Amino acid sequence: MIDRDRFPVDPWRLVETRYSEDDAGVTETNFAVGNGFLGLRGNYPEGRHAHEHGTFINGFHETWPIRHAESAYGFAEVGQTIVNVPDPKVMRVYVDDEPLSLDLADVREYERVLDFRDGVLRRRLLWVTPSGKEVLLESDRLVPFEERHLAVERMTVTVLNADAPVVVNCQLINRQDGQDVYGGRPAAATGSFDPRRAERIEADRVLVPDEHWQDGTRSALSYRAASSGMTLAVVADHVVETTNPYTHRALIDPDIAKNVFRIDARAGVPVTITKFVSYHTSRSVPPSELVDRCRRTLDRTMLVGAAALHTAQRAWMDGFWARSDVRIAGHDDLQQATRWCLLQLAMASARADGWGVPAKGVTGSGYSGHYFWDTEIYILPFLAYTTPLWARNAMRMRTKMLPAARRRAAQMSEAGALFPWRTINGEEASAYYAAGTAQYHINADIAFALVRYVRATGDVEFMAREGADVLVETARLWTTLGFWRQTDGEESFHIHGVTGPDEYTTVVNDNLFTNVMARFNLRAAAEVVRQLAERSGRAYRDLVDRVQLDAGEPEVWERAADAMYIPYNENLGINPQDALFLEREVWDLEHTPDEQRPLLLHFHPLVIYRFQVLKQADVVLALFLQGDQFTAAEKKADFDYYDPLTTGDSTLSAVVQSILAAEVGYQDLALEYFEHALFVDLANMHRNTSDGVHVASAGGVWTALVSGFGGMRDHDGALTFDPRLPEGWPQLQFALTWQGSQLEVTIRRSELRVHVTAGEPVAFGVRGAEYVASAAADAVVPLADQGPVIPGRPTMRRHSSLRREDGTPLEPTLPPVTTAIPIVADDLVDRAGE
Repeated sequence: MIDRDRFPVDPWRLVETRYSEDDAGVTETNFAVGNGFLGLRGNYPEGRHAHEHGTFINGFHETWPIRHAESAYGFAEVGQTIVNVPDPKVMRVYVDDEPLSLDLADVREYERVLDFRDGVLRRRLLWVTPSGKEVLLESDRLVPFEERHLAVERMTVTVLNADAPVVVNCQLINRQDGQDVYGGRPAAATGSFDPRRAERIEADRVLVPDEHWQDGTRSALSYRAASSGMTLAVVADHVVETTNPYTHRALIDPDIAKNVFRIDARAGVPVTITKFVSYHTSRSVPPSELVDRCRRTLDRTMLVGAAALHTAQRAWMDGFWARSDVRIAGHDDLQQATRWCLLQLAMASARADGWGVPAKGVTGSGYSGHYFWDTEIYILPFLAYTTPLWARNAMRMRTKMLPAARRRAAQMSEAGALFPWRTINGEEASAYYAAGTAQYHINADIAFALVRYVRATGDVEFMAREGADVLVETARLWTTLGFWRQTDGEESFHIHGVTGPDEYTTVVNDNLFTNVMARFNLRAAAEVVRQLAERSGRAYRDLVDRVQLDAGEPEVWERAADAMYIPYNENLGINPQDALFLEREVWDLEHTPDEQRPLLLHFHPLVIYRFQVLKQADVVLALFLQGDQFTAAEKKADFDYYDPLTTGDSTLSAVVQSILAAEVGYQDLALEYFEHALFVDLANMHRNTSDGVHVASAGGVWTALVSGFGGMRDHDGALTFDPRLPEGWPQLQFALTWQGSQLEVTIRRSELRVHVTAGEPVAFGVRGAEYVASAAADAVVPLADQGPVIPGRPTMRRHSSLRREDGTPLEPTLPPVTTAIPIVADDLVDRAGE
């Protein structure tokens, strides 16, 4: 999958040994750096030959009117798109007035490295000019985790074998409102249809200039977003270190600032230029105030210096790896990819600080910088079990959106709150309601993540002060969205007209995932309200005042949860994905040509919706998240049925399939799915890595390791393990944070060991037996095996032998190709001619 000559295996670094333009978009993503607030794509300092010159700030967006071909009441009206903020990465080098351009240059040595140990991007190359001068260029790029508003880029140029005039042209460029002189363009402007890409904002300007100035080597640009009104300032300053004589020239206009350094370089004498850049944004603060904030950030950090910032970054990263690393013995290729994924999670979320975690982090414009339910289900587990503060910050993003969610629920004729399927500012931004707004399960996903966070951390204060409001309001929505039926004297609660996680099956009745998760939401809300009433009268009274809670509501929620309809087909022995799923034809994925994948790019949605075919795991995801609600036999039967129907067109799917495959016994298949997810971006498995990192898949990689192969579960707040170590893996180790204690879990084929590195003793279960680990004594659990082992994988052939309730076979088929069926209009013309 990966050219290992160009990208060699290194367990602590992503290394590139040869320059290529062929996959520029992919490498820009994979070598991006960020801190959760600010992200810089892995563009070259030369500022040329880019797929997308990208610099992104979490939450900084523009709005635009959504134009529906046929509108209706309640459709989303205002789109939101992340803005490509001014680019600070350009540091162009000229020797003898000849520019360095990697596509033309005689480059004798080349290495680019993203070091996982400190999160710094470094490059080293030896350029021989046409006149024979050997020029060594060394650069590094840092977006500090401790300094949220800062980026530091450093370039050292040394002419090794001769004296020469050297120029370094450092720039800030507003690329959002114009094309770069070297042809850089936003990825969304490529012209090809792909709904995963960002929308192209049709406006004369996105960033309206405000204050701009230069003072010595310091430059400032500031803007106001034309429609959203958000404000932005960026200020850059430079430090030159050399014994060579040099001069400085500054140029500025509203969209570009240049600081040009001309050096009379002597042979072997280096010149180092360090660019310090600060960004501040706001929803409403005037740009001039933000410029002042940038000044203060630079004054403080430049006084400390770049070397100290690098030292602090390494110390920060040491702490991150101590509580987050997952170690796979004997497989350096898997280890490298795993650590790259974990670093991506840090760079997407560590300093989000109350904003959400965009689907692409801050590495690209894909999905317009929106937040999805991916955060709660795929990313929050890693955050909650390694760095709980980051999880709390991410959950606060949802609590701050509660007023908008209440307004949306009222608009949709429901009580409580309805959180948006995709958003930046809290308002629904999905223009296609069938696969977007109809995903009401977002409410239950948020409630689930909130409860999981509190159980994992013991942070009951957050639940009482903010989280309980979310649980109450989401529970209220289910009670009005759902309705009651009575059959043979038994009442049941149903939820109609929703879409589950599988976007190839939309607007259905009784989607199993939605119903199972809504049941959890209802029960959790009732439990938390009762706990507050029993433990803290003041907290309960405050909650009652905030949400106008009626004392009888928890009983209503529990009644609905207890009566929730969970689809089950006795004839097939499986849980149907929804009430009518089994009535559809079965899509024959085994005979679908690769050139027709992903299906969403080659078939009209209505064609896809008529078939039993899945974009991503739906029932299988419910089996994992609510695993204590299903038997082992039910999980096996459901996995066997749905796995052959799952396209994997979504990067959210493989990790879930890996976890359940491991649990039910398809251990080789579990490893296959895991490796697919692991290399989604490093090997560009879905051919859209150029749009940004698949952050949720990276989070799922951690879950697949810890919950899939490690067998960790936390149902009802009880920590348990049931390992499934893959054949050929001698050992798996991972760190966990559980209710304030730090754990290190080691799994070998013959034993599981839990070591408490800090904190109180921890109780946990392994296959029905209870154990306690403490700092004084490890818990060592003998393992007789690694669970059941089933060879192969489920196939479509099983469906051919099954029949529906009416006796018709579930025979896999493909939609007809239009060139193979008669066109009615043409047929009429032919007959008229006769």
